[in-house]
Amino acid sequence: MSIASPTNTSHGSYEKFPWKHILGFVLSLALTFIALWLVLSIHMPPRILITLLVFLAILQVFVQFLFFMHIGEGYRPGYHISMILFAFFTVFVVVAASIWIMSFASMPSMVS
Repeated sequence: MSIASPTNTSHGSYEKFPWKHILGFVLSLALTFIALWLVLSIHMPPRILITLLVFLAILQVFVQFLFFMHIGEGYRPGYHISMILFAFFTVFVVVAASIWIMSFASMPSMVS
């Protein structure tokens, strides 16, 4: 029975300090506080504000994927990306179908 050395673990090479995680955490906090500051301090038209918030949310998703979910690392990074794209497609279909169904909910039905 062998004991894994700190330089060769099953999760890849051992690093002394998790700089990547710290950077991801700081970026996540910065994006969150920027969004909060935009909402509370700056008075702008709602359409522009929502556009900026959606942009910051998309950046936040990329930060989470790259720094915490390790997308692009590992044995087959293309497999991870294809599964995430499939998940986005599934969410889009469910949300779009729900909106479509709810938009016709107020119409009178053909059944008497």
